[in-house]
Amino acid sequence: MQRSRWVGVVGFALAFLFVHGLLWWLATTVPNQPLGDVLITYRRWIEVGRVDHSWVGVDTDWVYPVFAIVPMAAAALGGTAAIGTGWLALMVLLDAVACAFLWRFRASGVRVVWWWLLFLLALGPIALGRIDTVATALALVGVAFVVTRPAVASALFTAAAWTKVWPAALVGVLLLLRRGHRGTVVAGAAVVTGLVVLVDVLYGGAPHLLSFVGEQSDRALQIEAPLATPFMWAAALGVPGAAVYYDREILTFEVSGAGTHAAAALSTPLMALVVLGGVAAALLAVHRGARRAEVGPVLALLFVAALIATNKVGSPQYVGWYAVPVVWGLVAGRQSARRFLPVAIGVLPMAVLTQVIYPGYYDQLLAVEPWIVLVLTVRNLLEVAVLVWAVVVLVRLGHGSSHRRADAGEARSVRRDVAGGRMDA
Repeated sequence: MQRSRWVGVVGFALAFLFVHGLLWWLATTVPNQPLGDVLITYRRWIEVGRVDHSWVGVDTDWVYPVFAIVPMAAAALGGTAAIGTGWLALMVLLDAVACAFLWRFRASGVRVVWWWLLFLLALGPIALGRIDTVATALALVGVAFVVTRPAVASALFTAAAWTKVWPAALVGVLLLLRRGHRGTVVAGAAVVTGLVVLVDVLYGGAPHLLSFVGEQSDRALQIEAPLATPFMWAAALGVPGAAVYYDREILTFEVSGAGTHAAAALSTPLMALVVLGGVAAALLAVHRGARRAEVGPVLALLFVAALIATNKVGSPQYVGWYAVPVVWGLVAGRQSARRFLPVAIGVLPMAVLTQVIYPGYYDQLLAVEPWIVLVLTVRNLLEVAVLVWAVVVLVRLGHGSSHRRADAGEARSVRRDVAGGRMDA
């Protein structure tokens, strides 16, 4: 048994190194600059901070929460000229740490980390090439503590949120559904937030602490966003006024044309409507007897899917966010793992299509070639499908009588799942 266990560890370690070695190679060799943000934008921010002593998020407004500067600075410890190598090494290390914490969890007898490794391979070099990698790794470690140490989970989710905003939704899930632990959830989030705010204020960054909230409010539709899909087709078909252009202030490609401003304005209210509807459906499901441990990852998936499918920004790295609620669902017990299996499978082709779009043929997307717009359309439909799935499952959880599990046999099953490396409550 011990020998078999070590064979499994060594086998996964070799697979981990192969996948991350391949992603590293792709990030530094393929066209369309999958490491462009690191080599150009992140490097410039660090160089300005070191030379002019003007740090983004501290001395000036910034598009990211202030903690995001920490991994960027860490990647440049060997010099800004080597920030690319430093960044990739740091991302591989963070992924390895996340795998170590998730190693004990299984779904249908298979270690969940194998799915995540396959997902990273499907997503391609963008899985390592953005600040989102840091937030995702922190959040995945947090998932490992949701049941046993909710305060730790909350702290990790909060640290991730101070890196990239979206994991704040995971803290919201804990607050809504970890009954009896809300105090510890608040405490974990408060400690991390307090430390971040204290350090930022001591360095004089108070005026810019929340600048990230409004930095992207005025931006138009990014070309990869699901809401932009009809306008991308208009551009591809030569409709007058519909075109792709580069926003030099936001540093991203957006689409213009009749109706784009209205669609961009619709994004935030639509997102809020979906999120609030999800919260209502989750609370109703719990009230009617659904197990909180099973509702939690579904609500987390709904939040993440809403943040992506209704967003006016559609950056390719956003697809990596799905890993967190999917892993959460796979480790939340047998019933949850079975429920999440279609999603775990479905996001793999979504990730592959994302890699085809970026970095694969991004130049052709900018030229609005119809074939790559079709690929983008299919990818975006899959994102919407995941959101619809989460909504439907939450509604069904609220109407299913099979979720009232108070008998001792179920309690023993839950304990066995936890002991065997599955998460439940």
